[in-house]
Amino acid sequence: MFLHDIGIIPGGTKTSSPDSGKHAITNLSRRGFVVGSSLFVVGVALVGCSRYEEPKIDPDAIDLPEAGPSPLTEVKGGDATPALWIAIEEDGAVKITCHRSEMGQQVWTAMAQIVADELEADWDKVEIVQAEGHERYGDQNTDGSRSVRYNFHRLRIAGAAMKQMLTEAAAVYWKMEPSECSAEQGLVSNSQNSDTLSYGNLAKLAARLQVPEEAEITVKDPKDWRYINKEIPSLTIPLITRGEGTFGIDVDRPDMVYAVVARPPQVFGKTGAVSDADALAIPGVLQTVKLPDAKPPALFQPLGGVAVVATDTWAAIQGRNALEVDWIDGPNASYDSETFAEQMKATAKRPGTVRRKRGDLASGLANAAQRIEAEYYAPHLSQSPMEPPAATAEWNGEKLECWACVQDPQATRQTLSDLLKVDKENITVHATWLGGAFGRKSKPDFVVEAAMIAKEVGKPVKVTWTREDEVRHGFYHSASAQRLEAGLDEDGKCTSYLHRTVFPPIASTFVPGMDVPTDGEMGLGATDVPFAMPNLQVESGNAKGHVRIGWLRAVSNIYHAFAVQSFAAEMAHAAGKDQKDYLLELIGDARTIDPNAEGATYPNYDASIEEYPIETARLTNVVNMVSDMAKWGREMPSGHGLGIAVHRSFLSYIATIIEVAVTPEGALTIPGVWLAADSGTVVNPRHARAQMEGGTIYGLSNALFGEITAKNGAIVQDNFPSWRVLRMGEAPKAFEVEIVNSNSAPAGVGEPGTPPAAPALTNAIFNATGHRIRTLPIIGASGSRLTLPTEATAQAEE
Repeated sequence: MFLHDIGIIPGGTKTSSPDSGKHAITNLSRRGFVVGSSLFVVGVALVGCSRYEEPKIDPDAIDLPEAGPSPLTEVKGGDATPALWIAIEEDGAVKITCHRSEMGQQVWTAMAQIVADELEADWDKVEIVQAEGHERYGDQNTDGSRSVRYNFHRLRIAGAAMKQMLTEAAAVYWKMEPSECSAEQGLVSNSQNSDTLSYGNLAKLAARLQVPEEAEITVKDPKDWRYINKEIPSLTIPLITRGEGTFGIDVDRPDMVYAVVARPPQVFGKTGAVSDADALAIPGVLQTVKLPDAKPPALFQPLGGVAVVATDTWAAIQGRNALEVDWIDGPNASYDSETFAEQMKATAKRPGTVRRKRGDLASGLANAAQRIEAEYYAPHLSQSPMEPPAATAEWNGEKLECWACVQDPQATRQTLSDLLKVDKENITVHATWLGGAFGRKSKPDFVVEAAMIAKEVGKPVKVTWTREDEVRHGFYHSASAQRLEAGLDEDGKCTSYLHRTVFPPIASTFVPGMDVPTDGEMGLGATDVPFAMPNLQVESGNAKGHVRIGWLRAVSNIYHAFAVQSFAAEMAHAAGKDQKDYLLELIGDARTIDPNAEGATYPNYDASIEEYPIETARLTNVVNMVSDMAKWGREMPSGHGLGIAVHRSFLSYIATIIEVAVTPEGALTIPGVWLAADSGTVVNPRHARAQMEGGTIYGLSNALFGEITAKNGAIVQDNFPSWRVLRMGEAPKAFEVEIVNSNSAPAGVGEPGTPPAAPALTNAIFNATGHRIRTLPIIGASGSRLTLPTEATAQAEE
C-alpha cells in the first residue's frame, strides 16, 4: 500500500503516480481529507472487557451547518489547513503529505512525527505521500536546514486541528459535549460509556465540520509528546534497503528515450559547427538536438550544447563520444583558478568594505603588545552527490510533466515556465527521492534540458548526467581568500580583531558582474563572529565569478569557520594558552549578540534575532560538553593531537573535537571525533546525530581532499579519481555525538555539523605536528599523506 497509486478521492481530489508505481504524488483539496470508496469499513474496537462494536456512521444522515473556508490559510509559513497535509482513509490509514524533498536527511520521518503526534495517530497506520511542486505548500525549497524550523508550528497546528475536528465529529454523533470526548492513537472515546470510534469511521463526518481558528486549537504540552523528540526509526531506509524507492534516475515512462548532453567547456561558451554523422552511426542513437547557447546571467538555465538522444543511456553516451563539435570561447575562456587565487589574496591585503565595526581597530592594533596575522585560502568545491542529476520530461503539446531529483520543485516549475514559455499551470513537477544533493539539486538546469529535448523529439525523455558531467559543469562552492589580524595585550588577551574575506558571491550567478558578497553570505560566519574583544572589524573585498557559483552544504560557513577558528587557535598559541581555554576567553561572558547593533546588516538565516538570538552561553555550553566528552587535556600518544572548533550556523551551536594521529612520514588517521550540538527542540535525536556525523564527514572530506580548479575556463577535474572524497577506511575510527536537550525553538541539523570539521582537523594536526595548515585541501586528490615541512622549510617559514 505504501507509495502505491491510491486512485480517486471523493470531492474532486485526485491522486496520480508514475507508472513505476513506486512513488505517489497526491493533490489534496482543502476539504478532501477523507479517502476511499463509497463503502464504509466497520471497525471493531475492544475497550477493557466490554464487547462494544463500533457503529457505522453515515455522515449524510446528520444535520450540520455548512462549513466556511478554513481560517488557517495565513498561518505562519503558509497554509496549515489540515486537509492539505492529512488524508484519513476508511480503514484508518493516515496519509501525511511531505512537501519537502527527501534526500537522506529523513525529512519524511520528521514531518510525519510532527503531524502524527498532534493528530494522535497510530504510528503503524501512518504513510507518507510526496507533494508535487505547488505554491499552496508555502516554501518547498529543501535547503538551508530549515524544513523543520519553517514547518514545525504549522504542521503541529494542522495535526491538532484535525484531531479536534475528529473529536468534535464523535461528539456530534454521540450527542455529547466535545469536552466529554478525547482522542488517542487513532480512536476517539467518550467519558460517559467508554465507547470508541475510529478515525477512519469519523473522517467523512469530520470533513463536514468547520476548521477551527488557530486561537481555538490547542497543541500538546511537550511533556505529552508521543513521537516528537523520540528516536522513531526511519520511514525511508527500509524502502531503500529493499530497492523500493524511486530516485530521479529510476523514473520510467512508456515509450521513453534517453539523452546525454555535450556542453561547452566554459560557462557562456557557444556551440559552433557540429558533425554528428559518426554519432548517428552508433546503434541505438536516434537523433541529435542542438540546445540554445547560454547567456548571462547564468541563473538555472542549461549551459547549451548538443544532446544525443538514443534508445538507452549507454548508446547516448557512445554517441556523445563520437560527436565532433567546434566550441566557441566565451567571456570566461581565460579563467585560471590558480591565478585568481593570487588575485583574491592580494585583495585581502588591502582595506575592504567595512561590514561590522566595534571600537577602534587601528588604535587597538597600534597599541597591542603583540600582533599576529594569517592568511587562509579555500578552493572551489563540487557538491558531487552520489546520484548525479537526472530528470524525465513528457510534453503532450499543451502540458509538461516532469519527474526529477530536485530540492525545489516550485523553482523548477517557475524556471521551466520562464525558459520554455509554458504557462505554469500547465506544468507539473514531481520531486522524486534524491540520492544526495548538498545544494546541487536546488538548481534545475538538468530538468530544463530534459524538457527542451522532450519538446523537440515528441517523446518522454530522460536526461542523465554522468559523474564527469557533474564535476565539469556544476554550480561550484566559491573559492575564498581571507586575512585575519589580531592584537594581544601583555597577558595574551585579544584586544583587537580584523577579519577580511574575499570570495565571488553566489549572486554572481544571478546578476552579471556582481562581485560584492551579500549580507547573507557575510552572516555565515563572518559578521556574526561571537568574540568579545573591544575592537572588532569585519570587512569584505570584491571578486567576480567565472564559473557558476552555487550553494553547497553549509555555504560560506565552511571557509569562514575554517579561517576564524584556525586563527583562534593561532592566537592561543601566540598567547601561550590552552586552545580550548582561549576559545572560551574569546567568546567571553554569557550574553546575546546582535551584529546589527554594530553596523552589520545581519539576516540571521531569515529568522527573527529576537526569536533566535546569538547566545554565547550556548556556545560555551557545547564547548564544555565536547571537552568533557573528548577528555580534553588528557595525555596524548606521540604523533597524536586534539583540535577544537565551535561555530553557530543555521541557528545551531556546534562544538567539535577531532583527534588525529600523524606518522613522521605524514600518514594521517583520525582515531576519534566528538561533537556536541545544541539545535533547540529536536524532532528525532537519532536522525539529528546521523546528520551531525554526515555533516562532519562531509567537512572532513572537503578539507582533506576537495578541490576544483580551472584552466582556460574549463574545470580540470572530472571524476572521483581527481575529485577525491573521504573513503570508508579513512573515516574516523570512533564518533560520539551528544545532542543538547533543549526546549528552545528548533534550528537546523543538516548543515551545522560541517563548518567546525576543517578547523578542528587543522588545529589537531598543529597540536600533533606543529605544522599550521592555512590552505585547503590539506592533502588533495593526488596524494594520501600530509606534506609536512622539512627542518629546512620550517626554518625558512620562521
